[in-house]
Amino acid sequence: MAETMMRPSLSERTDAQIREVLAGRRGGPRSILLFAGPAVIASIAYMDPGNFATNIQAGSGYGYSLLWVVLMANLIAMLFQSLSAKLGIVTGRNLAEMCRDQFSAPVRYTMWVISEIAAMATDLAEFLGGAIGLSLLFDMPLIAGMGVTAVITYGILLFEGRGFRPMELIIGGLVAVIGLCYVIEMFIAPVDWGAAGLGLITPSMPDATALTISVGIIGATVMPHAVYLHSGLTQHRAPGRDASERRKLVRFSNIECVIALAVAGAVNMAMVIMASAAFHAGHAEVAEIETAYHTLTPLLGGAAAAVFLVSLMASGISSSTVGTMAGQMIMQGFVGFRIPILIRRLVTMLPAFAVVLMGADTTDALVYSQVVLSFALPIPMVALVLFTRNRAIMGDFANGRLTDVAAIVGAAVILCLNVVLLAQTFGIPIPGLGAG
Repeated sequence: MAETMMRPSLSERTDAQIREVLAGRRGGPRSILLFAGPAVIASIAYMDPGNFATNIQAGSGYGYSLLWVVLMANLIAMLFQSLSAKLGIVTGRNLAEMCRDQFSAPVRYTMWVISEIAAMATDLAEFLGGAIGLSLLFDMPLIAGMGVTAVITYGILLFEGRGFRPMELIIGGLVAVIGLCYVIEMFIAPVDWGAAGLGLITPSMPDATALTISVGIIGATVMPHAVYLHSGLTQHRAPGRDASERRKLVRFSNIECVIALAVAGAVNMAMVIMASAAFHAGHAEVAEIETAYHTLTPLLGGAAAAVFLVSLMASGISSSTVGTMAGQMIMQGFVGFRIPILIRRLVTMLPAFAVVLMGADTTDALVYSQVVLSFALPIPMVALVLFTRNRAIMGDFANGRLTDVAAIVGAAVILCLNVVLLAQTFGIPIPGLGAG
């Protein structure tokens, strides 16, 4: 009985096995799986329902021509998630905590407010997406789907108290469901792979509406809360006890980031490809998730439509769970306190219920939420670049010159796109772009 009561938890056993690898007493390909988890959790932010909305609009309206935007956004995401993970591993502090330590009170409180707005915009997309998937798949009212989504996400959040590993496995399982769904879709949809390959490597911006969708894609792909969260997921997960262990942890983390976000990028590209193959030729007007579902049935069959909804439901539930985790970490990091998870869950659901009760178009709400996120994104990106290039903070782990240049260019691209979108919003002519 005593032995049963003292049995280590799954997280404790994983931690012990990681220590064995770091000490050089354990090796082999399977040992790499011990380090998988933080990037997998962060990657769900790159496959959330906001991605479904923007990718459907991109594929149906512009065919394969905006695939290059998805690729660019994913490469930027790989870089910044790697930097975020490195910050947590090396300093033992998450990005929000570093902002609290390094910036003045007015700056950090402003950053916190903007980050909370971004967290609510994130949860609007994620929560609505899960609810839409449930309501369509099981033919229930949207409000009922929202209620079921709320209960499921809260149930998953309760596992957070059992250490890092159970949550990593749960979210990893849901990521696998989403990925499998889109593998199936690729076999069903009549894809023009030559055109898709061309769209992936040939930058183009057909008109101003395409720009809005492109900024939405970036807002849905490079997520502010994921940039914050990743550093929090690595800061206490088998922390390195010396520089050698931290170096190994950073190396394994970089490998995981590349693999996890490559999978997320492939899923996003598959969303655009599916929407293009199914809708662009004869149904370019399809811009809503509900319309996409109803149109898929006669075009590609009930199986394709059902698989689409299963992936949407898995995406909404998992990303909403992760979004709530990130919101808690952001609040605790910036202002030093946290609220009960149930209250946090209820507060972040309010915008989604408001959108539905006001009768607003849910897919438009998803797309606009991603545009809001793209404007909030430069704040954690700039802070992350400042911290990870600072030798006083990072020591020998400070960014090398090439990484520094790539990070600055990535942040600059996001800033420039936001400026152009702002100009477009206020009716300022943009050279080289026609009207949307």
